[in-house]
Amino acid sequence: MSVTITITSVIARVLIVLVALEHFYFLYLEMFAWTKERTRKAFGTTLEFAEASKTLAANQGLYNGFLAVGLLHCIAGPFANLHLAILFLSFVIVAALYGGFTANRRILIVQGVPAALAMIAVFLAL
Repeated sequence: MSVTITITSVIARVLIVLVALEHFYFLYLEMFAWTKERTRKAFGTTLEFAEASKTLAANQGLYNGFLAVGLLHCIAGPFANLHLAILFLSFVIVAALYGGFTANRRILIVQGVPAALAMIAVFLAL
């Protein structure tokens, strides 16, 4: 079996890795650092809110981890498939849109733009 690697597929894979790393970082923030001062400042929360919502945040972090693993699965291993990356990037984009319109517009930039760029790169690579 021959695998053709193009510059666009390399760019797509690099961008997918960056989106995955970003979501592993979200996992860390939400599961392990939710009540820390730096995390509270980034999310604009108080210590009281962070303490009261840490179980919910940890659950959200777990889902971010699932997205990250799914994205990496799309580019590595015997079942790597850029078509599958479209699905996982779509999940990220929808989450960014929802979060951007319901929680904080910054989410559109921080989470949505990298995923959208990766999605464009995937389409160009296919």
